[in-house]
Amino acid sequence: MQAFFQGLTMDFFEVLEKRHSIRKFSEKKISPEIIEKLLGTVNSAPSAGNLKSYSIMIIKDAEKKQAIAKASFGQGFIASAPIVLVFFADISVSSQKYGERGKSLYAVQDATIAAAYIQLAATALGISGCWIGAFDEREISSICSVPSGLRPVAVFPLGFASGPEADKA
Repeated sequence: MQAFFQGLTMDFFEVLEKRHSIRKFSEKKISPEIIEKLLGTVNSAPSAGNLKSYSIMIIKDAEKKQAIAKASFGQGFIASAPIVLVFFADISVSSQKYGERGKSLYAVQDATIAAAYIQLAATALGISGCWIGAFDEREISSICSVPSGLRPVAVFPLGFASGPEADKA
């Protein structure tokens, strides 16, 4: 699989320079190999006590993407992305070891770092996205049918940039 990615990635500082929030996506699908590579990236992300107290949900279903867009205060472009990743802090995991600090901070940091790693890896692979922090937490949790111990911290639509925005990706 390593050969699949040769020539697709870029220098780290080029990644930082090319990373932009993109809100217009083409209809081109993201391959399973790229999704697998993105999810594998989070394994190298640091986390408090190496607990990795987060979960990532991949949303491909059009109705769920539309519901997430609505729960994100009407940010309709979210539904046009081929996939939407939702990052959850797993407060139950972190609080077992770190108590209140793990619940209120460390789990949120773990999920946020995981999201940042995927965001940069996506850019390196030519995938665009937009970090969404404005949403109704209860509504996102309901749409994703997650247990009460998971707190949504970021919504991340991903896809290939379209139109004039493609030049920014």
